[in-house]
Amino acid sequence: MLSRRGLRFRLAVSYVLISGVAVLLAETLAGGLIVTLASKEIVLEQPGLSSMAQQRAEAIAGADATAMGLMAAAEKGDLSDRELMNKVAGLWLRQASLSHDLDESPTLRAAAGQDGRLLLASQPPSYSTGSAPPGLTNKTPSTSGMIVAPGEPVGWAVRPVLVNGATIGLVYVQARAKNPNTPPDSRAGVSWSLTTSGWVVSGILTFALLVPLCVMSGLLSTRRLIFRIQRLAERVAAMAEGDLKSRVPVSGSDEVAGLERGFNAMAERVDAAGHAERIVAAEKAQRAERTRIARELHDSVSQNLFSLGLVVSSMRRSLPEGSRLLEQAETLEQTIEHTMREMRTMLLQLRPVALEEMGLVAALRELCEAYEMRLGISVRTDLREVALSPDAEHVVLRVVQEALGNATRHGDAQVIELSLTRVDGLIELEIHDNGRGFDTKKANGRHGMGLTVMSERIAELGGTVSVTSAQERGTTVRARMPADAGSAK
Repeated sequence: MLSRRGLRFRLAVSYVLISGVAVLLAETLAGGLIVTLASKEIVLEQPGLSSMAQQRAEAIAGADATAMGLMAAAEKGDLSDRELMNKVAGLWLRQASLSHDLDESPTLRAAAGQDGRLLLASQPPSYSTGSAPPGLTNKTPSTSGMIVAPGEPVGWAVRPVLVNGATIGLVYVQARAKNPNTPPDSRAGVSWSLTTSGWVVSGILTFALLVPLCVMSGLLSTRRLIFRIQRLAERVAAMAEGDLKSRVPVSGSDEVAGLERGFNAMAERVDAAGHAERIVAAEKAQRAERTRIARELHDSVSQNLFSLGLVVSSMRRSLPEGSRLLEQAETLEQTIEHTMREMRTMLLQLRPVALEEMGLVAALRELCEAYEMRLGISVRTDLREVALSPDAEHVVLRVVQEALGNATRHGDAQVIELSLTRVDGLIELEIHDNGRGFDTKKANGRHGMGLTVMSERIAELGGTVSVTSAQERGTTVRARMPADAGSAK
C-alpha cells in the first residue's frame, strides 16, 4: 500500500494533477476555438459555388435591384442619391412584404448606400442601420457568396440600383434554399471539417503542453529527493573512509527519511561497537601488560629475593653467638621476608582474573584463596549473588583487590573479612582486617592514593566509600552503590 506521504504517492499525485491540468487547458483552448468558429458567420466568396441558397439570393437581389431602379427613376426629382435610395427602399420593402408568403420570404432584404452601409432592412432586422453584413462593401457592387452560420447554410447577394446608368445604392439579400428537403450542402462539410480539425489541434496542443510540464514537474519534484540521496551517499562514503561520527539530518517522513534514520542508527551502533572494541583492546593490552610485569617480577625479582634470603639465613646461622653482625643479619633477614611478602601481594594484584568466565562471586573467592595460600593469612568471606552490570562487577573486583593489598602490605593483617550483600536496594561491599590500622585524617602517600582510587571507582557507579580505621584496631572499608549501578553505560 502507498504510504500517506510516501514518494510513490506524492509523485503519482503530482503527475496526475499536472497531466489533468495540461489536458484541461488543451481541451479548453480547442473547445473554445471550435465553439468560436462554429458560432461565427464565415463568408465564403466563391462565385462559382453551386448552391440553391446562393442562386435564390442572386435571383431575388437582381429582381429587387431592377424594381428599385424603376421606382427611383420615377421618383428622382431634386432628391440626392441617398435621399432617393431611402425613399425608394421604404416603398420597396412594403411591397416586398406583401408579394411573398412567409415560407418563400428571404432571410434578409436590405437597402444600402453607396458606402456599403445599411439604410433600411426587412423586419425583424438581422442587422442594425449603418452596419455592414457579410459580403457587403462599397468595392464590389455586384457579388454573391455563402455564409456558414449555425443552422442551415445561407446564401447572400449584392446588386447595384441603377438610375440612368448611375449607381445610387445597393440591394443586399440573404436567403436559404427554398426546398426544406434539400440535402445538406457545404455547411455540413465545413462544420465537420472544423470539428475534426479542432480535435486534431486539441491533441497537438495537449502533447505540446504535456511534454514541457512533465519535464518541469520531474525536475522540480526530484530536486529535493536527489539532494537528500546525494547527501546520504556522501555520509556513507565518509563513514567508509573511517569517519564514524558522520551523521545525516533526517527530514520528512518518507522512504528516504527512513534510510536517513537507518543510516544514523547504523552509525551509532558502529561507533558504539568501535568504542567497545577499543575498550576491550585496551583492557586486553592492560591485562597482557600486567601479566608480563607479574611474570617478570616473579621470575627475576622474587627469585633474587628468595636467593638473597637463603644467603642471609645461612650467614645468620654461621655467625657465632655474641657477634656484632648477628643482629644485623637478623634484621636483614626480616627485611627480605617482608619485601617478599609485599612482592607476593603485588603479584596477586597484578594477576588477571577471568571475571567474564567465572562470575563475580567465584572470582572473589579465587582471589581470597590465593591470598590465603600464598601469604598464609585467613580470609573469611560472606558473598551473596547480586545482579550487577559487567562494568560494576569489574569495579567491585578492583576495589577488593586494592583493599586486600592495602591490608596485607600496609596493615600487616592476619585475618580479613569480606562480605558482599544487598541491603534495602543497595549493593554493600565491606572489607575488614585486624591490621595495624592508621589515622584517616593523616593518610597520605600510598594509603591516600589507594583510598582515592577506590572512591573514584565507586563514585563512577553512583555510590560512596567510607573508611573507618584507628591505630592497632584494624581498618574497615565499606562501599555502597545502587543495585542497577553501571547499567546505563
